[in-house]
Amino acid sequence: MPFSKTQSISLKYLSSYSFDVQAQIRTMIEQDTLGRFLLKKYPQKHNINNDKMLREYVMDLKNNNLRKSSPLSKIIYDKKIHVINNALGLHTFISRVQGGKLKSKNEIRISEIFKTAPEAFLEMIVVHELAHLRIKAHDKAFYQLCQHMLPEYHQLEFEMRLYLTQLDLKGKIY
Repeated sequence: MPFSKTQSISLKYLSSYSFDVQAQIRTMIEQDTLGRFLLKKYPQKHNINNDKMLREYVMDLKNNNLRKSSPLSKIIYDKKIHVINNALGLHTFISRVQGGKLKSKNEIRISEIFKTAPEAFLEMIVVHELAHLRIKAHDKAFYQLCQHMLPEYHQLEFEMRLYLTQLDLKGKIY
């Protein structure tokens, strides 16, 4: 069976979804309606556009959901993440021996592409990285914690993947 133009579109952010879902997305891309769909659902980007504002945003979410978790020493937007790590955010845990004591630091770095995204997508990424303060692996307990903090987590993750696909194939919409 010959491949259509739609089947040849690479959907790297949606590769784990069913063939039917991917076919629907390919059709939206071919008909140039994916961007309009996203804009209708998320008409504007957030205004959390610097590291200080991001820190306040993350700390509010942390204090509302994970008060007793480890403190965060650094929270920043990082322009290198998407390119180097093929990730959207990173949580790093650093341990050092300092003067006979074990010191640890937790850092959250969010890909700079989320500076110009809807707040719902930024919130989803932050919740994901905050969940790593408690659970390191991407297992059932991890995703349950994400859903506890953000009940629509899985839907937002899917739509954020649509947004990344839009950026990758058609460019910015905000």
